[in-house]
Formats: sequence, structure tokens, C-alpha cells
Amino acid sequence: MDAPKGDTEALPPLDVDDMPEWLVGQGLKGLPLDEQFHSFCDRLHGAGFDMARASMGMGTLHPRYGAQTFVWRADQKEVETTMRDRATWQLGDFMQSPVYFMRTTGTPALRRRLDTNQPLEFPILEELREQGMTDYAAQIVPYGRIDEGDPDSASGAFFSCATTRPGGFDDGHLRQVNDVLPYFGLAVKSRTTYDIATNVLSTYLGADAGHRVLTGAIDRGSVETIRAALWFCDLRGFTRVSDRLPGDELVETLDDYLELMAGPVHANNGQILKFLGDGFLATFDLTALDGETVCRNALKAAAELRTAFPPFNEARQEAGKAVMDFGLALHLGDVLYGNIGASDRLDFTVIGPAVNEVSRIQALCRPMERNTLISAAFHEVARSSQDELISLGFHALRGVREPQELFTLKG
Repeated sequence: MDAPKGDTEALPPLDVDDMPEWLVGQGLKGLPLDEQFHSFCDRLHGAGFDMARASMGMGTLHPRYGAQTFVWRADQKEVETTMRDRATWQLGDFMQSPVYFMRTTGTPALRRRLDTNQPLEFPILEELREQGMTDYAAQIVPYGRIDEGDPDSASGAFFSCATTRPGGFDDGHLRQVNDVLPYFGLAVKSRTTYDIATNVLSTYLGADAGHRVLTGAIDRGSVETIRAALWFCDLRGFTRVSDRLPGDELVETLDDYLELMAGPVHANNGQILKFLGDGFLATFDLTALDGETVCRNALKAAAELRTAFPPFNEARQEAGKAVMDFGLALHLGDVLYGNIGASDRLDFTVIGPAVNEVSRIQALCRPMERNTLISAAFHEVARSSQDELISLGFHALRGVREPQELFTLKG
């Protein structure tokens, strides 16, 4: 972060000789990014670096968020953390920011004096000037190359700092900070890599399954028997809709409906294990909670879904969009939960008779003209919720020897 010369006499050097070793230790501990950034800024400030504000930002791999930023202030005890929505983070303010300029022009470092009457090219610098800052310095700590005009090539952590010190930063201090930033970048990269792996596994496998895989449950045949409430749902009318909608509109429609159906599951402690075309299989694990509580959670999710569908479809009809209904089955039983597949291509899922049965029950939603069907096994455990359910009598399930009593939600 080289600079125009400061206006004041040089200050004694910062006490940062042990900073590289300390930063390596931080990285080895794998501390969360906000903790690492907070400790790093506090330590720099305590070593004599006169900064009033610092920020850090980096891209991330998450279906909802494209980047994350952290802001430290000398007069506050907590770091401000912001996740940037993937759909909008590269619009508006970002395109008028120092980090966008640096990434797209291949500029690794930037410094601007703020205690002048000169116009500033970035809105954030005008804001900092109004807050009494006198100097601003920024640097990208790259994980790889930086190519001009290719922001994706500038993979790395963005670090900036600002001071209220008359005359701005001490040039020698900035050079010392510049020398320790690669160690900080290495510590940050270590944790960022772990966070990205966690996000990807959670996105594609579910939170619990992703955590199990990331912590070592990766051997083929590594399974355990768990007791779970099973949720199996799909859309009714999807084939009709898919025959008449263009591809991009079909994908958008499917995403909207799956988002609607997934919301109640996640909100009530369920985990989606697998999307299957226009539906999905989810579990409500009974391992940590009693069965009655878990069944109550699943029924609450089902009730919320039934409540959400009519206004959702009404809004779509008013907008001239295609509408669909849903079919949902709830069942309860023992399942094998873990890694199934080939030696070099595994799936973390559930298998067993209970999974087959919930699929068979769900297939009866259409002929029985019900959008929610509940098994007798589920009904038996959901004791405190039985007043909310009504029997639909006994029905034959394909591949199941004896007819099963089925229930549905009242109303």
C-alpha cells in the first residue's frame, strides 16, 4: 500500500515482529473469519497502527450469496458482517467501489488522501471523508494471479484501512502492514476454503449429511440406522405444465414451487435429502428429539404448506402464470442413513422399506384426491396431534402385503 508521502514526521516502527508466526497459528486453528479479522485488526491497532476503520471482503461459493464483507471500527467491540446477495452484489454500489476498480483493472494496491479538497472517484471515500478520515489504503491479497479486465482472476481477500490521524498514515507503518498481509491472507484462505466446502455440501446434501461427509463419513457402506419421520412430496400437474412452457420459464416455475415447498420443512427442523424432479424427500430426525415433538414439527410444516399454496397460486393466476397443486406423504420408520453407491461415486441418502412405503403412500394422493396423506405409523407416534387428523380408512399400497390405514389433516 505505497502512498503519496505523509505530511508528518515518521513514527517509530510498529511492534509486529511476531505477527507472521501469530497469523500462521490463527490459520491453523481455523477460526471463523469474523474472529480472525477482529483479532488481526485489534492486534495491528494495539501495535501502534493508527487506523480507525478497516474492512475485508472476498467472494464465496453459496447459492444465495456471492460475497461477504467485514468491517472493523476502533470504537466498536463487534465486527460488522454482511453477506452480499448473489443476484445484486455486483450491481450498483459495488461497481463504484475501490475493490471493483482494483479487480477489473488488475490494480493490487490503492491509496487516496482524504484530507484535501480534491474530488474523490469512489462514493465510499466521500463517506469516509465526511466521517473525518484523512487517509485510505487498500490492497488485494491474491490467492492466484490478477489479470486486468478479469475480476474472476483476482481471487483473494480485499483489505482496506482508513485513519483520522492528521497527515494520514505513516508510510513506514503501511509498509509493515503490507509485509504481514500475505500471512493474514493465508490464514483467511484456510478458513474460506473450509467454509466453501461446508456451503457446497450443505447445499447439495443437506446440513446434517453435509456435516457428516465433511467430518469423515465418506466410506462406502458407512451407514447407520436412524428412526425418522419421512416427508415425500411432489407437484401435481407438472407434466402438463412442462409440455407447454419454454425451458427457461419451466425452470423458473419449478424453482418457485420448490422454494415454496422447501420453506416449511426448513422452518420446522426438517432436512431435504434429495430433490427428485418436481419433488423431494426430506427427513425429520428422531435422534435428538422425542418422536412426538418431531411428528408435531412435520405436521406443522404440512399445515403451513397447505396454507401457503392457495394464495401463491392465486397470485400466479392473476399474473397469467401456470399453477400446480402438490401431493405430500408423511410416514415414520427406521431407515439406513449414509453412503450408498459405487466406489468412486457415492450418494449420502436414506434407504429401506420405510422409504419405499412413503413413496407408495404419496402416489395415492391423486387417486384419493387428497394433497396430504399420513401413515398409521406416523399417526401412532403423533399422540398430541391426533385430534388434528382424520382417518381415511384402509388402503392397499403397491408392494406392501397388508392394507394400511391412512390419515389426513382436518379441513
